Amino acid sequence: MNALELKVPPVAQVVITAAAMYGISKIMPSLQFPFSGSTALAVGLGVIGLSLGIMGVAQFRKAQTTPNPQALEKVSSLVTSGIYRYSRNPMYLGLVLILLGWAFYLSHFLAFMLLPVFILYMTRFQIQPEERMLARKFGKPYQAYLNKVRRWI
Repeated sequence: MNALELKVPPVAQVVITAAAMYGISKIMPSLQFPFSGSTALAVGLGVIGLSLGIMGVAQFRKAQTTPNPQALEKVSSLVTSGIYRYSRNPMYLGLVLILLGWAFYLSHFLAFMLLPVFILYMTRFQIQPEERMLARKFGKPYQAYLNKVRRWI
């Protein structure tokens, strides 16, 4: 396991990325673009992102397992129903949508460039280690789920 794997909680990673987006927008204001619907789009994406996260957590609670990605040893069941029929990571997808909304709110070209960085980081240092652990813990049922449902969307 890599030293960075599962070390930075996803919410902290969102805060770091959002702060970097804001900082970039202030350091290089010339790359900001006018977009009259930015606030409405930002709020809409934020609400959708938050809703996805809540649905993901609710499915974990319903299955009586932990939604805490820092406590993988406490995972007690494989959740494949509800929102998990469409995405293996609806909580992380929700965080991406919240950051996308923030990028639109900032209306800054470089803010959008940090989204792929966030996605790559989350995939490599959070999702892939989680997937390895779930594969060890749940075996063939998890492999069948991997073959059926995409990682993000």
